[in-house]
Amino acid sequence: MATLDWHQGRTGLNDIALLDAAPESDGIDLHAVRHYRQGRIRAEMLAAGVDAVILSDAVNIRYATGTRNMQVFSSRNAPSRYLLLTADRSILHEFTGCMHLADGFDTVDEVRPALTASFVAAGREIAARERKWAAEIGATLAELVGRGAVVGLERLNAGAGIALAAEGFRITDAQHPVERARAIKSAEEVKCIRASRALTGRAVAALRDAIRPGMTENALWSVLQQAVVAGNGDYCETRLLNSGPRTNPWFQETGPRVIQPNELIAFDTDVVGCHGYYADFSRTFHAGPDRPTAAQRELYRVAHEQVHHNMALLRPGVGFRDYAERAWDIPERFADNRYYLSAHGCGMTGEYPYLYHRADFADAGYDGEIVAGMTLCVESYIGADGGPEGVKLEQQVLVTETGTELLSDFPFEDALLAD
Repeated sequence: MATLDWHQGRTGLNDIALLDAAPESDGIDLHAVRHYRQGRIRAEMLAAGVDAVILSDAVNIRYATGTRNMQVFSSRNAPSRYLLLTADRSILHEFTGCMHLADGFDTVDEVRPALTASFVAAGREIAARERKWAAEIGATLAELVGRGAVVGLERLNAGAGIALAAEGFRITDAQHPVERARAIKSAEEVKCIRASRALTGRAVAALRDAIRPGMTENALWSVLQQAVVAGNGDYCETRLLNSGPRTNPWFQETGPRVIQPNELIAFDTDVVGCHGYYADFSRTFHAGPDRPTAAQRELYRVAHEQVHHNMALLRPGVGFRDYAERAWDIPERFADNRYYLSAHGCGMTGEYPYLYHRADFADAGYDGEIVAGMTLCVESYIGADGGPEGVKLEQQVLVTETGTELLSDFPFEDALLAD
């Protein structure tokens, strides 16, 4: 563990030294985190019969190597930054002018300049650029794993994948081994999650304290954003905060609406925080100044009951189908507006697995098994179809050998739970 002064200048220090010495890194072996994650992907590649993967999702590149660079931009403009990973080689193709950002990462064997194969970069010559990209990456693949090898791709434009197949490779989906890898967290990873959760808890406390009737939803949401960035978090993946009648139905993003007295304010953190780990929990507050109404308290108590019933079902060995069958019965008046999932995996973003409601399992669900080391978010949205308001609650937990450990310990609202 590095022991340098976080406040000293950059002279002689690369990005990895600064990140590993940040205050929220205290007590975490980030070297072990990075190597565990890369080893997880390689183990899942072997199990799936995949010889190489080309990762262009910025979150997955960070998972596999620890490196980061303009995550939203590079994911949107793929492939402009991508990682070629085999059983024994890790070659990062970095965006123009950015090759120095991988200095010090021993999870990267080599850094090469990326060839951006997108319409924005190539215009009408996109097909030629895609063929050039495929020929270049194909030559490296031929050297490392041979023509005819199975290569996993993700988040690439179709033309690039087609061109790479024409180079003599069998193309498959890289999401299978990568998502399976990410699902199981090491003890050091969990420390990263706790650090991110702690930052997000402070940001949510600041948001809660800032609530005043007369302010806009946007102004309130900005309190969370500012605290996340100031605390060395990355960004908020969504902007799900709404008030009053905009709390029902769910998934209405924050806007210029002015918060009125005594309304509910519902939000979901969706924070990509410290070390790139997701802190994902939801809360609903009351704007005051009066006591919440009986109708508001009923919505809150029902959501609270759903979350805690379903949390109690989580333990190693429980099948996804069995969980769905035993999950809390949503009252009929709230069923149409139910959240689309009962629970989901959570690591560096939302991830595998998705656990569906019983009513949705036949159409959308798949079976699997909950195992120790998964981190899961248990969801509830309660709001009647056409009702005036709704409540969003969510808890993030770690699956242990005997059950679960709560990660999102931000308190619930006593005033909304009261009879």
